[in-house]
Amino acid sequence: MTNAHSIRWKPNVTVAAVIERDGRFLLVEEQSGDGLRLNTPAGHLDPGESPAEGCARETLEETAHHFTPTSLIGIYMARSRPAAERGEDVTYMRFAFAGELGDFDAGRPLDEGIVRTVWMTLEEIRGSVERHRSPLLLQCIEDYLAGERHPLELVHVDASVRVTP
Repeated sequence: MTNAHSIRWKPNVTVAAVIERDGRFLLVEEQSGDGLRLNTPAGHLDPGESPAEGCARETLEETAHHFTPTSLIGIYMARSRPAAERGEDVTYMRFAFAGELGDFDAGRPLDEGIVRTVWMTLEEIRGSVERHRSPLLLQCIEDYLAGERHPLELVHVDASVRVTP
């Protein structure tokens, strides 16, 4: 076993919200190492929270909208294109959720790096693939539109997750 294979591989767990209203989807425009990119409200899962809780938190932090996940659209995996181009293996495992968009908190600042929120049609999203932060953005929306919905209980969160070391 070589040294490179002795290190345990761990994907980065992320959560994302697919939010539709009147045929438009709520996206964020954010600064990344590759410039200004589009994404669904998404981010890393924090210790002690379930994927659904993380999705609600990330949506609030990135859009200033409250969000209640009601179903799991799917679980996705993809490698980071920029990292792969640098010879790094950064793989993301994304839990994508559909749900109910709640109140907007106008006084809440958006997360660092988030420039603004935008509502885009499917055609606009398909036409901007080169600006997507993740190759999963369009796939999650397409699956949402195809009716993919799974119960939140599909992701079992053991009580031990709530205990922080």
